[in-house]
Parts: sequence; C-alpha cells; structure tokens
Amino acid sequence: MRLQDIAIVTNTPLDTDMVLLEKFKAHDRILWDPKTDLYSYRHEFNFRNKAALLTEIQRQTRKGGGIPVRALKESWKEAPQAIEELEKEGEVLVTRTVKDGQLRMVFWNEIKPDEESGGKPVEKEFLDLWHQLRVPNDVDLLKALASEGLQATAAEALVPKAPTNTKKKGKRSAPRQRQARITNTHLKGEIDLSRDYHAAGK
Repeated sequence: MRLQDIAIVTNTPLDTDMVLLEKFKAHDRILWDPKTDLYSYRHEFNFRNKAALLTEIQRQTRKGGGIPVRALKESWKEAPQAIEELEKEGEVLVTRTVKDGQLRMVFWNEIKPDEESGGKPVEKEFLDLWHQLRVPNDVDLLKALASEGLQATAAEALVPKAPTNTKKKGKRSAPRQRQARITNTHLKGEIDLSRDYHAAGK
C-alpha cells in the first residue's frame, strides 16, 4: 500500500509526522520497497507451496514445538488445505479444537506410519482408556501424590496464607463490641438472639 492510503485507513498522520514514520519503517513487521515506495506486512513465515510449508513445520518441531495453524494461514491462505493433505500422507500430526474439530496446531511426524519405522495408529481401546482418565482437583491431587511418596512441584504447591491476626507488642485494647446480625427471626422469643453464646461459654 501507499503511505497515504495507510494513513487514511488507520487515521494516523503517517504521511506528515516524520518521527512516527521512522518508527513505522523500523517495525519488524513492516516491509518498505524504496523502488516503488510501497509498504507491506512482513508475515511470520514465508512459503507458498506444500513442500516449503513442510520444511517450516519440520524446522519448528525440531526446536521443540508446533506451529499454530492460524499463523500459517496468515502467511499462506491455502495452508490449512495443504496441512490436511500432509496429515493424510502421514507427514504431520495435527491437534484440533474439541468444539468443532478445526485445525489448531501442527507438528512434524518424525516417525512415519510404515512397517520399517513403526508409527502405527493406536488402537481405539487405548484411545478410549486415555480419554477416560480424569485429573483430580488440587486437594485430591496433592493427597494422591503424597500417598505415592511424591510431592507437587513448587508451582503447584498450595501457598500457606499469612496469619491475619498478628498480635502487636505493647498496650492491649479492649475487644470492640459488635452489633449482632439477627437472621434466624423464627426463633425469636425462645432464644436471646443478640447474646453471644460462644463467648459466654468460655
């Protein structure tokens, strides 16, 4: 796009404010072609075919993670279709959303599904058993770990709360009388609801 068009669309003084223009040009997502004086968005990935897409997925998986399909689609609108083809060919592994089964993340499949290197599909019985597993809540999880002689990591351990009634040294003040809030009005007449029975019993 021309700079003037970007200024109009974004409602910013890009074409007149030189300081803003320099910051705009220096942005890592902006490409400026000095020959045509046109600006374009620099995508995170640069590929335009299935083979180049697979190379990018392999590179990212070797680094230890997958790639969000949304980011790949921004770089190449036909990426989702190519990913589905690669999945059928056994080249990639894909995670999908639970709600509507949309492509979410893609990983390179290092172990191809063949007889020589393995990678055979897991039987449905084991998939069903896996999905039946439930992670217990925080309290039960800590008990389960303790029963096995294990302990939670520092990030998962419950942090003890600091005491709120810290006593100050020095002069003690008399306890302040608090007005009792009467909610059990159906007992009125049988029990003195304004009396603090807990304090009286000490």
